[in-house]
Parts: sequence; structure tokens; C-alpha cells
Amino acid sequence: MSKKKFTESRIGKQPVKLPDKVTVKIDGAHVAVKGPKGALEDDFVGVTFEQVDNTIVVRPEGETREDKAMHGLGRALLQNMVTGVSTGYSRTLEVVGVGYRMDATGKTLKLSVGFSHPVFFVLPDAVDINVESQTRITLSSIDKALLGQTAAKIRGVKPPEPYKGKGIRYKGEVVRRKAGKSAARV
Repeated sequence: MSKKKFTESRIGKQPVKLPDKVTVKIDGAHVAVKGPKGALEDDFVGVTFEQVDNTIVVRPEGETREDKAMHGLGRALLQNMVTGVSTGYSRTLEVVGVGYRMDATGKTLKLSVGFSHPVFFVLPDAVDINVESQTRITLSSIDKALLGQTAAKIRGVKPPEPYKGKGIRYKGEVVRRKAGKSAARV
């Protein structure tokens, strides 16, 4: 048996381009990104960064399998930070069902989704909410991971069910429907 040789990450090889008004400060494994929308910081493992003009090149620290696995991940996380502080991210949620609605007061989201009581969801400080209508909200943030986690938790309160499609879903999400019961023939 021959040993499998690990190749470089296709994603990790691509440099991260810095848009105007975005600055990156690299201090060993700690990276701070500042832009017009805000600032983000993170600690990276298994990769090193080198700034060349208006781009950042990500390289694995060593030749181990774990280091090469972190190569593409580190580059993707850095790209998400740069995009977040320059343009930001948003996620739209819709609620489907008779009498289902969403209301926001400050950082608290009130969900009336078929339970005997309303469900209150407190948003993290870094996530902003925009209520477009009683059945549609848009969450926005500079942190892509936090935004996705928050949207998933809100959707998890009442995920769409397969028979009538009622529940909370992402905008554009397709819910596969089931046929349900059929009347028995006599």
C-alpha cells in the first residue's frame, strides 16, 4: 500500500483580496479586520498569514493532514471576515400559516407560531433585525457564523412541516410536501 499524499487546498491557495477602506492587522495567529461596517477579530490554528500589497496569502503551518485541512478553512474564515466588515451579511426568514406572525421590539423577537403562548427570542447584540411585514423578517450582521446560527435557532422554534408547509422557513427554501392520509374505499 502506498501512502496517500495530501495536496494543497484549492480554496486555500487563492489570495484574499482586500477592498478599499478595509484594514487587516496580523499578530501571529490573531487577526483583526476593520472596515466601514465594523471590526472582527479571531484566532486561527494551523495557518500563517502574509500580507502582500492589497491581498493576504494564507499558508499551512506544516505538512500534517490537520494543517492542510485548516488551510482552506482558515482562508474561508478570513474571507468571511473581510466580506462582513465591508458589505455585511443578511438572511431573510418567512413564516407560513394562518395566524402565524413575527413582531420585534428592540432586540426581542416575538413569535406567534401556533403554540398556546408566544415565543420570545432575544437576538445577540451583533445581529440586527428588520421587520418587513408580520410574516417576513431580515436579520443582518457582519459575523456570518453568528448570523447563520441565529437564523437556524429562530427557524428551529417551528420548522416547516411536510403536510401543510406551516412554520418558519428561509426565503426561497423549498419544503417537500407529503401526500397525507387518503380516504379509505369501502
